[in-house]
Order: sequence, then C-alpha cells, then structure tokens
Amino acid sequence: MEVSLSDTGGLSRRLEVAVPATEVANEVQQRLKRLSRTARLKGFRPGKAPLAVITKQFGEQVRAEVLSDLVRSSFAQAVSQENLRPAGGPRIEPIAMGPDTGLKYAAHFEVLPEIRVNAPEGLAIERPAAAVSETDVDAMIENMRRQRPAFTPVERAARDSDRVVFDYQARIGGKSFEGSDLTDVRIVLGTRQAMPELEEGLKGVRAGERRTVSAVFPAGHPNKKLAGQSAELHLSIKAVEEHSLPAVDEEFFRAYGVEQGGLAEMRAEVRKSMERELADVIRGRVRVQALDALYKDNPVDVPRALIEEQVQQLQIDTARRLGIRDASQLPRREVFEEPARRRVALGLLVAQIVQTQGLKVDRERVQARVIELAEGYPNPEEARRAYQHNKDAMRTIESAVLEDQVVDWVVERAKVTQRAMTFSELTGFGKSEADEEPQHQHEPRHDPQYEPQQEQAGET
Repeated sequence: MEVSLSDTGGLSRRLEVAVPATEVANEVQQRLKRLSRTARLKGFRPGKAPLAVITKQFGEQVRAEVLSDLVRSSFAQAVSQENLRPAGGPRIEPIAMGPDTGLKYAAHFEVLPEIRVNAPEGLAIERPAAAVSETDVDAMIENMRRQRPAFTPVERAARDSDRVVFDYQARIGGKSFEGSDLTDVRIVLGTRQAMPELEEGLKGVRAGERRTVSAVFPAGHPNKKLAGQSAELHLSIKAVEEHSLPAVDEEFFRAYGVEQGGLAEMRAEVRKSMERELADVIRGRVRVQALDALYKDNPVDVPRALIEEQVQQLQIDTARRLGIRDASQLPRREVFEEPARRRVALGLLVAQIVQTQGLKVDRERVQARVIELAEGYPNPEEARRAYQHNKDAMRTIESAVLEDQVVDWVVERAKVTQRAMTFSELTGFGKSEADEEPQHQHEPRHDPQYEPQQEQAGET
C-alpha cells in the first residue's frame, strides 16, 4: 500500500492511498471461493456451482464490497501509519478503481489540533460567599404559603387575585371546534394565565353572570388551526372566590411532608433545601467562570466538522426544549455557531487535561450523582437501578463527573477571590412579582412528588 499525505490548509489534510491490483484481485477471489461453498443457484446443488458461474453472477457485487471494505481498512491503516488523529469521517475521492488499476483514492478530512493547556495559576475566579439568614427562611415560608392559597366563594364582583370558576364556549365564525367547550375552568385574575382579552373580560364578573368576549388566539398557539384566529368566547360564571393565604399550622406543615416537629422542623427542612440550592448556585457560578477562563486563556483551532456536529446537536436540543417541530422556527444557524465552537474547544481542553494529569473518574462522585438524580423520582431506588443499568446514561454521568474533576483541578490552582453576596442576589429569589408563579420552591426533599397547584389556563 502506498500513502502520500498533504496539508491543504489549517487542520485539513489530503491522504492519497493506493492498494495494488493484485491485493484487490486476491481478496475478490477469496470471497468468491467462500461464496461458492454456500451459494444456492438454480441447476446446481448447494455449494456445487462452478467458480466461473459464481464469478459471472456475483463478481461485480463482490468486487464492490471488497473495494468498500478496503477503503475503510486502508484508510485506518494509513492514518495510523502517518500518526494522524482525524476529527471526523473522511470524504472519499475515487481516483482509480478499475479491475486492472487496483484501488486508488484520496481521503479529505480534518485532524484534531495539538492541544497545549497553559498553567491555570494565572486565571482569576470570583467565588460568591453567602449564607441563608433567618429572614431568608421567613421569606421562603411566605413564598410557600403563596403556593397553596385558599379560595373562598364571595358574592361581590371579581377583582385581581380572585379566582373565577366558569364554563367556556369558544366559537370561530359561529362554529365550535375540538376543545372549544370547557367546564369548570379556573383562572386567578392578575396572573396572566389566560389570553389578555379573556382575563380582561372576567374583571368585575359575579357568580351567575354570562358574558361574551371577543379574542384573538395567539400566533404561537400550539393548535396551528387556531393560531391567529378571531373568536367569540361565551362565558358562564359559576363562582368568584377570594384569595387568602393558609395559616402556618400543622395542616400547612403536613402539606409539605413535615409530620412532626411543627414550625421548628419545617424551618429546619426549608433551611436545608435553601442551603443545598445556595451551594449548587455557588458551585455553578465557579464552574462557569473556570471553564470560561480556560476557554479564553487557551485558544484552540477547532475542526469545522466538529463544530457542525455540535451546531446540529444544539439545534436538536433547542427544538426539544421549546417543543419546536418545524426546523424553520428555530433561531438562525449563526446563533448556535459560537456556543458550538466553545463546546468543542472545551471538550478538547478538558480531554487534554484529563490525559496529561492522569485523571480518573471518581466512582464515589458518580454514585453520588446517580443518587442525586434518582431522588427526583417517585421511587428513587428504582430510578437508581435504572440509571445503573443504562450504559449510555452512565457514560453521560461519568463524563460530567470527570469534567467536574477538571474544574476542581483548575480552581485549586487559579487565583480565587471571595465576594460577599446575599441569598437573594445569588438565587434571584424575591425578584418576581408577588402575584407571579414563584421561581423557588423549597418544600422538604422527602416529599419529592409535591408539585405546586396549577390553575387551568383557559387557553384552548
């Protein structure tokens, strides 16, 4: 086999490979002989057809298979011979593949760059320093009260923070449609749970009243047949209910899984949960800074092929997260370019640090991560076993743990300064309006199935 390598610019390479005609012919002949022992042809007993007949009937197919296999095997051999590290699969350019010329082709591909990681001692990282105060716990318990409001029927007209219970009939051009008629819809006024026209139309209603509201379904409505359509909403008001917060009593404690210990135990559980969140936020902030610093301090020439792979993966992740099925609704491709480049570069840098520092995945941290993930399921033990028997999931967890170990390695050597902050500053707790859905829910962890009460939005 003859091999010649040329640099075509940047990380691009052109590898020309020639396999002698005799080697190709020998392989074709060997495969035809093996085929003749098992081939079933009309007029011949199994395995008794003459080689000439086998060659006439299967020769071209076998030769095509041989050439395809030889391209793969010879490319792998040539790459190893030239000490190359391809960043992706090659683009094969046939040069000669005739029966008398043997096999000759050119493979075009990119190679992984040579990575050299600068010493991290010069990197600057700011670690937030905060603690959960009694005032923070008070605010969180008040927030938890807002998650479980009580509603009492009233005779007066509806106003903000009241819950209105009604039946709903929507008509487009006087005609009903799938999902147009709903009963016992519940909307809390002032929370922007429904279309603006519907919420505005419910203001001031009383139990027993009927109203008709004109509205336009939003352009982003999940039902494309309704998106942008004008409709009449016929409302039959069944109740107006006044909003109040529950007392901090035994019933409230039990709602959050605290069966004994009263307020003291409730505060202790809430504090533990808040401290876990605080630790996670601090760790996340430090991690982002460490990876950002590593990325900026170590410019990497990234293979285009790997960037393209990551762009596609980011597009898939975005579509899944936003529930987008039509690719045309995704942001422009350019939006994903830099995040993809950063992800690839950091992957190469992390891999280099793992190799040069001889880091091995910490099995205790892997198990701790599995347990942490499993705790979010109704049956943690069953979830833990499912994770441990899923090889792909375990590889993902191990990669994440190994990356965390690299972050620790960087942070241990970088210049780290402390910055005093509050729980609210770090977590963003308390920044949302009081009548909006709370962003932080610190129910005791031993009640993992708890979910905040959801009101029916009324957008069909």
